Amino acid sequence: MKRIITFWIFLISIFVNNAVFSAGPTGKIENIDFSFEGVFGTYDKNQLQRGLQVFTEVCAGCHGLKHVAYRNLGDPGGPELPPEQVKAYAAQFDIYDPELDDERSAIPSDYFGDSMVENAPNLSLMAKARVKGPEYITTLLRSYNEEEKEQAGSVLYGNKLYPGGWIAMAQPLWGDDVEYMDGTEASLEQQSEDVAAFLMWAAEPKLNVRKETGFRAVLLLMLLSVLLYFTNKKLWAPYKNKKA
Repeated sequence: MKRIITFWIFLISIFVNNAVFSAGPTGKIENIDFSFEGVFGTYDKNQLQRGLQVFTEVCAGCHGLKHVAYRNLGDPGGPELPPEQVKAYAAQFDIYDPELDDERSAIPSDYFGDSMVENAPNLSLMAKARVKGPEYITTLLRSYNEEEKEQAGSVLYGNKLYPGGWIAMAQPLWGDDVEYMDGTEASLEQQSEDVAAFLMWAAEPKLNVRKETGFRAVLLLMLLSVLLYFTNKKLWAPYKNKKA
């Protein structure tokens, strides 16, 4: 029996060691105070608009956002673009229309496209795919070290956060990659936070509505509890001190 137990401990130790060494070093995720965090947190419209600009000018060349419609850019609680801007933004892109069997300019009711590059993940739900997703995205974008290596015919890029220390995606943001229309300085730190916030909105566009609904529900439950308390007290008051 002891030999069997020793054998299994040996196998488990090999498995654990291999997993640890294959994963390699993983950096620490930064703690970032996003406006939408917390019970009363909401999306910052200006930040979402900046994040949309970063996504459009930098990320959309490889990654898609197929679960988000262009019309959602005008929804309350989101980037809140005016209708004419939503229409103009959508018109920049061509989509394939099966009814026409040809491409046409996108309209607000159409959805963002899928990933443009093979194996590039669609970013629609990326912010919800991990614990502390927005912080993870922000830290990942800031963790490149400009090192490169070739492995199995592919180029890998140094990133202290990614397991193993290497990632297949080249560094997308360097600072001043875009020129913000609101005059905000487009530093690497600012861009990474803005696009992470936008991707969080893309993954959960009804966050503000959900929080508002939950807050109202809690208030109603509190009011109901108070009413039940006084109702119960009034109903049983005549009998509480009555002798049997």
